[in-house]
Amino acid sequence: MAVDKQDRNLSQAGTPYGSVMTALAAEAPDQVALVCDGPDTSVQVSRSALEAWSNRLARAYAERGLSSGDFATIALPNGAEFFAACLAIWKLGAVPNPISHRLRYAERATIVERANPSLVIGVEQGTYTGRCCLPAGFSVAGYSAEVLPEQISIHERAMASGGSTGLPKLIVASNPAVYAPQRASPLFKGRSAVLVPGPLYHGAPFSAAFGGLFCGCTVVVMRRFDALRSLQLIEHHHVDRMTVVPTMMLRIWRLPAQQRESVDVSSLEFVLTGSAPCPAWLMRTWIDWLGPEVMHEAFGPSERMGGTFISGTEWLKHPGSVGKPAAGAQLKILDDDGRELPPGEMGEIYMLPAGGPGSTYHYVGATSRLTEDGWESVGDMGYFDNDGYLYLGDRRSDMVLCGGRNIYPAEIEAAIDSLPGVRSCAVIGLPDEDLGQRLHAIVDIGAQSNELEESHIRDHLAEQLVHYKVPASIEIVTTLLRDDAGKMRRSALRAVRVEQLKQ
Repeated sequence: MAVDKQDRNLSQAGTPYGSVMTALAAEAPDQVALVCDGPDTSVQVSRSALEAWSNRLARAYAERGLSSGDFATIALPNGAEFFAACLAIWKLGAVPNPISHRLRYAERATIVERANPSLVIGVEQGTYTGRCCLPAGFSVAGYSAEVLPEQISIHERAMASGGSTGLPKLIVASNPAVYAPQRASPLFKGRSAVLVPGPLYHGAPFSAAFGGLFCGCTVVVMRRFDALRSLQLIEHHHVDRMTVVPTMMLRIWRLPAQQRESVDVSSLEFVLTGSAPCPAWLMRTWIDWLGPEVMHEAFGPSERMGGTFISGTEWLKHPGSVGKPAAGAQLKILDDDGRELPPGEMGEIYMLPAGGPGSTYHYVGATSRLTEDGWESVGDMGYFDNDGYLYLGDRRSDMVLCGGRNIYPAEIEAAIDSLPGVRSCAVIGLPDEDLGQRLHAIVDIGAQSNELEESHIRDHLAEQLVHYKVPASIEIVTTLLRDDAGKMRRSALRAVRVEQLKQ
């Protein structure tokens, strides 16, 4: 499909993502675009090689039916192929839907059903009846590497996220896949080299990776996070920008001091943490280590309807804060009756994007939680201080934040409930210094059933769920967890166990 009138209007706001790579390759074909670091090897890909690969892939995808406006689900690990696949999808005007390559079949199938993609990348052909699938490592030999006609994806991406029912939803970005350097977020705009240690199917690492690539940086992406290796990569590639979650920060800081201090990280100019609340002591430790002008923190959901930002310098004046509203968004704190709360009082955080209600995304498979006047919440709790700085509290929902990942208990409970011998169950989050929270399952096997063991439950869950959704601890009980109405007080269950941990 050629660029139509609507696409030309969109392109006036920036350059289509696929064409950005074309221009970068023409400008400096031999410059390293990607460094993909794995446990055993490190691979470098030049701009020209990435451009040629993505053009060939785009033709292969088009031959299999992917066209403008279609979704393409990507189940690939961090690596060069992930980048080439996304660029190829954008070059066709289609929409990438990245998911974890570690998902079990049932979990992935639910997302695929929601996304209804024309192509599933990273799985064997025949995995999904009636859908075209391409395995990882698909050969593009025989396809032309010539530049394709310019096209624009009207949705930059469709990220998968959990839902309060345990079923996944898609967060479809409203912004088109066009890049305007003058409007590019400074959060993801490096100077020379950026390090992306997180999984690319998450919003922040995805934005950091492609933001760095499109602004002309070398993107150093880790196949899997390793604390010491991340520091070595910073030193070797003179990384000036890095995006991390608090769990990564903690693991880096817990390295033996001799190891940490033996690596030169003086090239770092901007470190951003987010995706989960960062403990104040940990943020202060990193500020002391790298300097307040280097450390930054951001808060905001993948829906992008609002958020905050704070520098290390500001943080020292407002310890524990995640900053003030950013990017023209408005935030307010409401109580259970919808009344706005004054500074210092904890309530639910509601947001309104600069473009108005519904201007940043739409859901597939879920409904937004809106007030009558269009303000929206995803269940985060917090309060403002007298200077307008936001401080986060617990989530209102049952969601557990574990290692920067949003995990909903209902999905895990459904898998446990399907196991013979289980009467009821509850999955809660307990405090964990490393992960923020760890998953704890309470499994009621009833007074008459005593044959079900923890190992059986773990084996069952390992077949059903991705590894990080398998609870770190399992407690088997014989008492009812729900009342006659089927209700369960998770907060009470959690409070008892938190108190036990203190003893």
